[in-house]
Amino acid sequence: TPKGYAGELAGRKPPRKTKASPARTAALDALSQVRERRAFAQDVISHTIDTSHMKPEDRAFATRLVLGVTSSWGILDEVINKFLDDPRDISPSVRDALRLSAYEIIFLGKHPHAAVDQGVELVKSVAPPAAGLSNAVLRKIVAERSEFPYGDPSTDIDALARACAFPGWLARVLVNDLGPEAAVNLMRASNEQAPLFVAINGAKGGEDIVRRGFEKAGEPVEPVCIDGVEVPGCLRVLDPRALLLPEMKRLLGTGRILVSDAASQLVAASILPDEKPESLLEIGAGRATKTILIQGDAVRKYGSQIEQYVTLDNKEFKTKLLTKRVKEFGVHVPEALTGDALDLAGALGERAFDMVFLDAPCSGLGTLRRHPEIRWRIGPADIISFAQNQLAMLKQASAHVAPGGTLAYATCTVTRAEDNAVVKAFLESPEGSDFSLVPIAGAACISTQLVPEPPKERAGKRVLTATGPSQDFDPEIGNANRFDDAMALMGSPDAHFAVRFVRAESEPAGQS
Repeated sequence: TPKGYAGELAGRKPPRKTKASPARTAALDALSQVRERRAFAQDVISHTIDTSHMKPEDRAFATRLVLGVTSSWGILDEVINKFLDDPRDISPSVRDALRLSAYEIIFLGKHPHAAVDQGVELVKSVAPPAAGLSNAVLRKIVAERSEFPYGDPSTDIDALARACAFPGWLARVLVNDLGPEAAVNLMRASNEQAPLFVAINGAKGGEDIVRRGFEKAGEPVEPVCIDGVEVPGCLRVLDPRALLLPEMKRLLGTGRILVSDAASQLVAASILPDEKPESLLEIGAGRATKTILIQGDAVRKYGSQIEQYVTLDNKEFKTKLLTKRVKEFGVHVPEALTGDALDLAGALGERAFDMVFLDAPCSGLGTLRRHPEIRWRIGPADIISFAQNQLAMLKQASAHVAPGGTLAYATCTVTRAEDNAVVKAFLESPEGSDFSLVPIAGAACISTQLVPEPPKERAGKRVLTATGPSQDFDPEIGNANRFDDAMALMGSPDAHFAVRFVRAESEPAGQS
């Protein structure tokens, strides 16, 4: 929690005086917190760098360093360890400093003299006796940096993984699932800065108020289309600093807008059936972002919110936060439950709903621009475990769909095991025998790409291309075509996956 986080910050020892730049010093402190607390880098940045008194350019550089090192720390460790007799020769705090400088040398191409000098100063600030060893290691990295990534990325998968700052095992999974070109596009894009999208809260209406607010603040925004489908209420904010302006803070504080990726907004808008459901169960509701989006889209689609809206999450603190947030955003959720998605009967009994939405826990590989540390915190076994749990949860969820009702399944990842294979296994299972896939967002599935083709202009709106499998969706086919031949450009939504099923109507009595 923020309070607990602040308490941990208060208990930290102040750093020694250093000649290192303010940006590097702040980045080193943030990286140490990410490592010590296994925190998300973005959360640490929000609580430290974003609230610091540094110049804007220093905050920007510190943020780039933190996200860059967090994205590549496994590769940086491999490079550092090449020049140590024993990896245990340095403490974790010294390794943090060396990672930062090695990142500048290898991935940013900084002037070697400056990078080495600043790296040594960082080491002095945490462990002065290690300065000599660190100086030697950094100089060796500079001397051999032209050899990185130690092979030809076009023929050597390990060299490709190093060049893209990915674990070797994950690069292999992506190449196998998506194909070499698509995998490279995804990996390169995952190291870019994530764009900023906001959602206009449909539950409160007043979209004109929001648009006028941005105009008053003098900040340009763009409506968003994904593969020709306009995402209702979605705006791309071209300058992220705009949200710090008083007018933007007012819109955020009054629940008129919320920050949410465009692909997440597309999923929320597209899973709703044509006919308004009287009841909806959302599994894995978390902090209520999709809840707010879905109810807002219900107002746009049906004219009012869904009355019997039930949420479920397995973390009580998230349920409490959800309850607080939906009130702030004017969203109707009469029941917010804490329970296990693998034991829905324990929380719901035999209740059935017109619609059930499973926002499944997943590897999150479609969100690496926002959560770069994920790639180093999961392994091959985790992908298998996620997929097994997702299938089990989907089977559980299906039992609570009323005849003729809708079942939606979504992830924010790209692996075949968690997306297509789960859909295929469910349809082939006894639990899925009376379910069939139906179109969603005009296609067989939502399969947004992380890397768009060059943006096209249609009716004054920026179009972010996102391709997916054709109408005759074959769950055995991977999602490679969603990355087609695009270049690694910024501005695309995250990579999300979603499908929609419909349960067969019950047969009238006396029929077989």
